[in-house]
Amino acid sequence: MVAIPFLKMHGLGNDFVVIDLRHVPVVMTEDLARRIADRHRGVGCDQVITIEPPRSAGATAVMGIRNPDGSEAGACGNATRCVAHLLMSENGTDQCVVETIAGLLPSQRAANGLVTVDMGPARFDWHQVPLSEARDTLHVGLSEGALHDPVAVSMGNPHAVFFVDDADAVPLTTDGPRVEHHPLFPARTNVEAVQVLGRDRLRMRVWERGAGITSACGSGACAVMAAAVKRGHVDNKAEIILDGGSLWMEWRPADGHVLMTGPATTVFQGMLDASLWSDLSGVIRDGVLHG
Repeated sequence: MVAIPFLKMHGLGNDFVVIDLRHVPVVMTEDLARRIADRHRGVGCDQVITIEPPRSAGATAVMGIRNPDGSEAGACGNATRCVAHLLMSENGTDQCVVETIAGLLPSQRAANGLVTVDMGPARFDWHQVPLSEARDTLHVGLSEGALHDPVAVSMGNPHAVFFVDDADAVPLTTDGPRVEHHPLFPARTNVEAVQVLGRDRLRMRVWERGAGITSACGSGACAVMAAAVKRGHVDNKAEIILDGGSLWMEWRPADGHVLMTGPATTVFQGMLDASLWSDLSGVIRDGVLHG
């Protein structure tokens, strides 16, 4: 059992432990992800991110995403920017393609050290979100506390976008988990409270599925942009102001894709000691970590 190198990175304070598994004989498990993400007994993060060899033609690498509860996530925009930054730096290029459960995400360098990711199309069919029953996803008709009438949208993961008068006044710590676990969302959902500040500015707070309140959520910002366009609140470009800072979004009407531009920051590097998983019976076998 050997120590495993990692990077601590963040996008607007949405923080990650990034582990390159392309040359390490390790398989990430729910238990191991929970231990790594633990802010008191592990490294601590909003998500554990893995980089793995590509599986599809045209992809540079696969990005895996685990929430702090160990569950697998289908999309994470802030982490995609971080991984894209690493891959482009490694290859000396200004472009790459990050492969995820949600699909292939073309990424490129932008001005001022930022990274732009094509997060793919926003999907509004009720079964794609998914919802547990057929409903109008632009006016779902759900209410929980201060949150009413969301837009339901998928960015490869489910989102419930609520437009409110004052995003900072919404009690997300209580209303967020109620919406996340509502029976209407069989796979649970991310929850966004959004205040319209103008035709090109939105204020957003987020309760992330499996993680709770975070300072930023890239896929959530994409869902918010798509929902705001569909509701007629913004034009096709807008700044979204999150707790951790701003993302610059573009809705591409020709194909419904959402483009996200923002920072990717490396904080430190370290080694995960084998003691973190040594008591997980049967996990290490022939030098490989198994579930």
